[in-house]
Amino acid sequence: MIKKILLTLLITTHSLVASAHNLVLGQPLPAVDVAKYGEVILEGKDTQFVPWSSTQLPGKVRVIQAIAGRSAAKEMNAPLMAALTAAEFPRDAYQTTTIINQNDAVWGTGSFVKSSAQSSKTDFPWSSIVLDQAGIVAQSWQLQNRSSAIIVLDKQGIVQFVQEGSLNDDAIQNLLSLIQQQLEK
Repeated sequence: MIKKILLTLLITTHSLVASAHNLVLGQPLPAVDVAKYGEVILEGKDTQFVPWSSTQLPGKVRVIQAIAGRSAAKEMNAPLMAALTAAEFPRDAYQTTTIINQNDAVWGTGSFVKSSAQSSKTDFPWSSIVLDQAGIVAQSWQLQNRSSAIIVLDKQGIVQFVQEGSLNDDAIQNLLSLIQQQLEK
């Protein structure tokens, strides 16, 4: 009986540890590069992909939304994304970066995920959108599958906030306040 309880606790603890991200408040993000596809950029009315690196992030206050390539993951923090758009933070000092894990998409939907990323860049040209075909970012940062992670970086690229899953209304308001505080520094 005790062995069963200990085994259950061990398995539960291991799964919790295995699914926990490795992002640390007060530290920079673990460096990661996305070569395939990478950042979506606009060239006229067309989109192109260029290699992307997390070392490009310092310089602005940023909210990073790292999401699985699934509509359910995108919807998890849609209220936050709407609030960020409505806040109209200054584009010279703030940017949202969305990293889409195409490797964590429903089987057979990869081309839809790619076209959605391209369409989002057209709709929100001031945002940075990264399409990570192989899921390198999620692996490097040890993010949960089928989920959404929200990360706030200061201008130096230091993690100020991180949460996986949906943010509630209070968390969204606190996050908006944190961004404003970081912009005023």
